[in-house]
Order: sequence, then C-alpha cells, then structure tokens
Amino acid sequence: MKKRIVIALGGNALGDNLKEQMEAARITAGAIVDLVEEGHEIAIVHGNGPQVGMIETAFETAAKADRHFPVLPMSVCVALSQGYIGYDLQNTLRMELDKRGIKKDVATIITQVEVDPKDKAFENPSKPIGGFMSKEEADVLKEKGIPVMEDAGRGWRQVVASPKPVNIIEAQTIKSLLASGHIPIAAGGGGIPVAMKDGQYRGMPAVIDKDFSAAKLAELIGADMLIILTAVEKVAVNFGKPDQKWLDTMTASEAEKYIAENQFAKGSMLPKVQAAVSFVKSSPVQADSTEPHTALITLLTKAQDGIAGRTGTKISL
Repeated sequence: MKKRIVIALGGNALGDNLKEQMEAARITAGAIVDLVEEGHEIAIVHGNGPQVGMIETAFETAAKADRHFPVLPMSVCVALSQGYIGYDLQNTLRMELDKRGIKKDVATIITQVEVDPKDKAFENPSKPIGGFMSKEEADVLKEKGIPVMEDAGRGWRQVVASPKPVNIIEAQTIKSLLASGHIPIAAGGGGIPVAMKDGQYRGMPAVIDKDFSAAKLAELIGADMLIILTAVEKVAVNFGKPDQKWLDTMTASEAEKYIAENQFAKGSMLPKVQAAVSFVKSSPVQADSTEPHTALITLLTKAQDGIAGRTGTKISL
C-alpha cells in the first residue's frame, strides 16, 4: 500500500567528513530509491551534527587568522550544511533513479524552522555538534566558556541550544513537490532555526534536532509514516545490560513509560523515541486514511523490511 513517508537520516547515513559523506550518500540513495520503486512518496530530512560543527570551526579559525573573515552565526552554518549535504544527496538520488528508469526530480529546499525564542532550551544547551574529543580537549573548551557534554559514552562534544520546532515555514512548498511526484530534501540539520522579530524571520543561535523537525514535517504534510534511521536495527530497553531486550513494537504510552525510566540515552536514542511519539500522537488518523499514523526506528538498510513489518521498532498509539 502506497504511503507518504518522511525519512530522517542519521549521521551513519552521511559519514563524518566530505569523503565519507559522498560514499555514504551513494549507499543511502539505493535504500531510499528501493522505497520509491515500491510506490511510496518520500520526503527526506537529514542530520548535520559533524558537518555544522566543521563549518563553525572553519569560519572561527579563518576569522582568527584574518579579521576580514566573519564568524558566522549558527543559523547561517546550518544553512550552509543544508546546501552541501543536499547537493550530495540529490545528485546520488538522481543517479540511482536514472539507473532504474524512474522519472522523478529531486530538490533540496533551504528550510526555515520556527522556534519559540522563550524555549527553555536556550538556557540549557544540550545538542551535540562537531566531532568527538577527549576529556582534555573538552576541558580546554570549558575554560573558554564553550558548553560541552559527554555523548552517550562515545566521547565529548560541543553542545548548543536545541529548541523544539514550532512550525516549518516551507511546509506547503514541500507538500506541493510531493503532490507533483518529486522527492524533496528538506529541514536538513533540523532546519534553519528562526523566530519572528519586527515582522520578519530572523536566525536564532541554535541547532534543532532533526528527528523532531522530521516529526513536525510529517505532521504538517500529512505523512502516513515517519521513519527514523539510526545505527541499530531496533530500539532496546536495559541497553548494554544482561537483561537487554530488543523491542519489535511500542505504544506511545509504553514509550513514555520507558522515557520516564531513563531507558534511552539523551545523546542518541532518546530524541528519536520522543520524536516518534510526538508524530504518532499529533494526528493519529488522516481524513483519507483508515489507519493510524505510525513511526519506525531501524537501520537504513532495513527500512524496506521495516515498512513490511519484518524488523525495526514500530511505534503506534
């Protein structure tokens, strides 16, 4: 059965540097076009954690070397990451579509995502960006007043504010592209964070979690399913413990219970489960559909099997 699907690509689908990104994009394109070939309408949201950190660091370094180089605000760094990641994705997707004889266009939409300037997240930076570092390197940043945190046992990373998305400014454009048979790449890196001020949208110093933006986009464009792709095939409770249990399904209420028990790591699985619950609860049934909205968390290479119900963790009401 044909579905309108929003896919949120995790960092493992993009690599950590330009060379890895180009190779990862080719693998990602194959998995996505598998779904297109089945007749599904696909909109793509991607992360930018390593990339936006590299962009910020590059311009900071250049500004120190030459005062004529600007230090870019975070909103502009996000916009730049949308452009160059989208460039790789849309080109590899187009090549894969052409190879299979599928006539569809792919376009990257530079997407603004509205946030509330009073969001408490601005008081408590928590979104990891950039590469991993040692504790010694993190301590140097701390001394400079730059927030850092330990990221799910994998090392230390810089953190920035991560407000929740309130609205996606280009949602209607994205919806129109889907309705016309095209594949939009949108809200990359969670979207450019903006807030209304003096009658216009202005950039905010933040990075929005791409899973929450994907959930908001899925809600606004009337998607049937949200697929959040990550580094594991299924969600687990008691992860890494002797009684670890992989989950085939979760209801929204079960997921909220596990969240309250701190079952999911803040830097990795927690936002994915929270975003899945947000989508499932936001608009459970479309006017033209007889089935409730569902979310799926799984590996990129297992997305096709996940939709068919053979793997992954399915979240529903």
